[in-house]
Amino acid sequence: MSGHSKWATIKHQKGAKDKARGKQFAKLIRQVEVAAREGGGDFEGNPTLRTMFGKARAASVPLDTIERAVKRGTGELEGVRYEAITYEGYGPSGVAMLVETLSDNRNRTGADVRSLFTKGGGSTAEPGAVSWQFERKGVVSLAKTAGEDEVMLAALDNGAEDVLDHGDGWEARCAPNDLEQLKAAMEQAGFEVHQAEAMMVSSNLVPLTDESEARKVLRLIESLEDLDDVQHVWANFDISDSVLESVAG
Repeated sequence: MSGHSKWATIKHQKGAKDKARGKQFAKLIRQVEVAAREGGGDFEGNPTLRTMFGKARAASVPLDTIERAVKRGTGELEGVRYEAITYEGYGPSGVAMLVETLSDNRNRTGADVRSLFTKGGGSTAEPGAVSWQFERKGVVSLAKTAGEDEVMLAALDNGAEDVLDHGDGWEARCAPNDLEQLKAAMEQAGFEVHQAEAMMVSSNLVPLTDESEARKVLRLIESLEDLDDVQHVWANFDISDSVLESVAG
């Protein structure tokens, strides 16, 4: 069975080819700016900013664009002030969802998110109704180029709490603060890292065995992700590899 983290990996790999680069840039730049505002512009002293910088560079965001975003965050340049707001809700089949946004207009963002939930066959929920089912973890997705024992030994020796088998890949999970260390260690050990990101993961998964229902859930997630203010959508669905391959195709 494959959960949301595997779908996120597929989206990440596919996104290099077909995701609108301008929209991706805008979201990454906003994340850099907020990280600088909340933790300062020193990359050594602000691990969140360092992570966001790495993601932006990996997506080919120009260095001068990132530097301007950092300066807007620290107040050296004038800019819009973004507010972090998380919305909670349920999608089709009762799938729990967290929608993380960075917004300069709470009313607009809230209305947009609620509208998409309704159109997508779901509904928003009160704060706390969904979030208790999730925990933030560092997730490193690896190509399946090595056996379980080899991956497990390397990962656990470098801060991983668990290693999961996702059929065609491995997923090492750790505390968010250990993400950079684990990613670097796995790369240094010769493992192929597909993605490394802090994610909201859930152990209370909703199985989606019907392709039609799976499509509805993924369609709602994609419509939410398409909003400019939305940075991440996390959900607790679980889809078999065969269904996931069908809907991903």
